[in-house]
Amino acid sequence: MGDKAADLLDALVGAGPRVLLALGVVVLGYLLSRGLRWVLQRLLRSRHTPSFTTVMSKLAGWVLLFLAVMAAVVLVFPSVKPVNMLAGLGFFSVAAGFAFQDILENLLSGLLLILRQPFRSGDQISVGEVSGTVQAITIRETRLRTFDGQLVLIPNRDVYKAVITVRTHFPSRRVAFVVGIAYENDTGEACRVIRAALEENLPRVDDTPEPEAVVTQLGVSTVDIEARFWCAPDQLDVVLATDAAIRSVKAALDGAGIEMPADIVVLQATPSLRAAISGEAEVTPGGGVRDSSG
Repeated sequence: MGDKAADLLDALVGAGPRVLLALGVVVLGYLLSRGLRWVLQRLLRSRHTPSFTTVMSKLAGWVLLFLAVMAAVVLVFPSVKPVNMLAGLGFFSVAAGFAFQDILENLLSGLLLILRQPFRSGDQISVGEVSGTVQAITIRETRLRTFDGQLVLIPNRDVYKAVITVRTHFPSRRVAFVVGIAYENDTGEACRVIRAALEENLPRVDDTPEPEAVVTQLGVSTVDIEARFWCAPDQLDVVLATDAAIRSVKAALDGAGIEMPADIVVLQATPSLRAAISGEAEVTPGGGVRDSSG
């Protein structure tokens, strides 16, 4: 036992310099990874989005730190070959892939979103039933600030697989609302009045492309005309432009004497209604008629 303890102590003493050197390599690798992240952030900031800059600089720093750790392991255990370490890591990565499938799927989806950049921070998008302004794209999730001021975190895999509407991708966007006029009115004149109302230098309504007014359908009580115009794509601009457009169109139609009637409801005199009015019979709660004479 004494000889074995002495041999173990000699092995530890002999490995002491290698352990210290390995620790130094890890510390140096950590410092270099931090420096690499700082340099990449300065280089990428002017040409890419903040999300792309942050994620790519972090990945580069992690790769450099990982290489430093591998070098430290080789220094402490000289018999371990890098090829064998990579083979072991390959087996470990397969096992980790099954164990952390959701995490890795979000990671890969986040990298693809950042590399492809279908939208950027500051864009207003719709993902499924959620709409809002993109705050950031991280490794795990996409962060949206809804139009009513709430923060929504959507896993990247759901964003990557979903149908995404990027509302602010183009500089302008078409908005439409429907106006119903009475059948007695001239639809051609109504369309001219609506177009003129939309062309009156309304705030936030674009002059190009020109506004339109087209008949879309014959309703039960109205002829429906769709008023179309273009404005800036931001949600606030759309809301304020629509408000100004509807106000202007209503005032113009009122001034031109064009009627915008309410829905017409047709009432049919059923036996229960006649009985209730005349008092000749009793109406049951279910709408039936009971002879009151008996």
